[in-house]
Amino acid sequence: MKRKIMAMLVLTLVAFSAWGADYPTKPITVLQGFAPGGGSDVLAQATQPYLEKILGKSFVNQYIPGATGGIAWTQLARTSAKDGYTISITNTPMLMTNYIMNADFKYNIKDFEPIANVVTDPGIVVVGKDSPYKTAEQFIAAVKASPGKITVGNSGVGGDDFFTTLIMERASGLKFQMVPFSGDGPSWQAAMGMKIDASFNNLGITYPQIAAGNLRALFLFAEKRDPSIPNVPTAKELGFNVVSGSSRGYSAPKGIPVEAKNKLIAAFIEMSKDPAFLKGLADRALPIDFMVGEEYRKYLEENEKNFRVIWDEVKSQYTAK
Repeated sequence: MKRKIMAMLVLTLVAFSAWGADYPTKPITVLQGFAPGGGSDVLAQATQPYLEKILGKSFVNQYIPGATGGIAWTQLARTSAKDGYTISITNTPMLMTNYIMNADFKYNIKDFEPIANVVTDPGIVVVGKDSPYKTAEQFIAAVKASPGKITVGNSGVGGDDFFTTLIMERASGLKFQMVPFSGDGPSWQAAMGMKIDASFNNLGITYPQIAAGNLRALFLFAEKRDPSIPNVPTAKELGFNVVSGSSRGYSAPKGIPVEAKNKLIAAFIEMSKDPAFLKGLADRALPIDFMVGEEYRKYLEENEKNFRVIWDEVKSQYTAK
């Protein structure tokens, strides 16, 4: 009996070792919690051609929009196979603000195996080209003169733009009239059409319209100015200590084989050193913010703590009484 058990164990270990050496042997499915054309899709276009070349297998994007990414992430956490062949693009803060704000979500970051964060797309304030606000100072002065009257769009309650606005209000004492939209695109389009005064958005998403002259960038929520828009100041330069945006990376379900996790991480590390990949990010005005494995996990955990504090301060304004 002992010999039979030992033989079975040896065969299992051999098979497991061979599986690890061969991975991946088939395409890898990537769940995207948002519609095509958004920030997640931009990240997929920027990364996956390089990952496919490194790993030798294709990446197949599956779009599952809804609930600010929550439908896709619930599927990843609860029903996706833990074999390394299904992963997801994971975005902050939505990944955690979904369940922080709504107990109906039955996942949390402990259900995921963080693989790599790739970029942090900084927040930005943009207005239409015909807006009366030519500078950040003019816009801030208008908000001070009319508290709660200046309309600013965001990508929806709970998204990064929503929280960036809250953080800005906390840091500055300013008060905006927030207008939620169904995504970043409708928000910047409303600003461009002068339907709202400004849009709190992301640099990587609005950059094509900024470069085309359809939107005017007023200020950026980053540590320093971005080389793609060198004349645009940061909130810090204006006296507001606010750095905010949306980080985008990849995660797998908790419990995938360690060999799969390590091969995925190694592929991301190799990609991050490729000059062509880095140029592609720069051309899209996407600042690289590279973290893998445990570093990425700690980053997500710290985000979760920070957004719990912010939400606890304001949730009474957004929940039914």
